[in-house]
Amino acid sequence: MMNIEATDRALKWFKEDYGVNESEYVKFYPQIYGTSPVQKNFALAFLKVDQPIGEAIIFERDKVRFLVEQDDLWFFDGHDLKIDYLEEQDEITFEYHK
Repeated sequence: MMNIEATDRALKWFKEDYGVNESEYVKFYPQIYGTSPVQKNFALAFLKVDQPIGEAIIFERDKVRFLVEQDDLWFFDGHDLKIDYLEEQDEITFEYHK
C-alpha cells in the first residue's frame, strides 16, 4: 500500500498559503505534459476537493488530508510520496521512494 508523508513545512504551507481547511482534501493526480522521476511525460499535480470521487488512499496529519484516488495510483509505480516545502524557492517538492 502506498504511503504519503508530509513535512511540517509542507503542512504549514498547505494550511496557511494554499488555504486548505479541515473539510477539504488535497488531491494528487497525474498531469499530462510534465515530467517526474516515476513517469515520463507526466507530472504530479494537486488541487483542493470536497471529497474523493471513488476509492482512495488517504493520509491525514495535523488536520490536513491528502488523497490519491485508486485510478491514479498507476502514476506512482509502487513508490511512496514525500511532500516538502522549500521556503527559499517558495515551492512544494515531491520525492518518490520505493
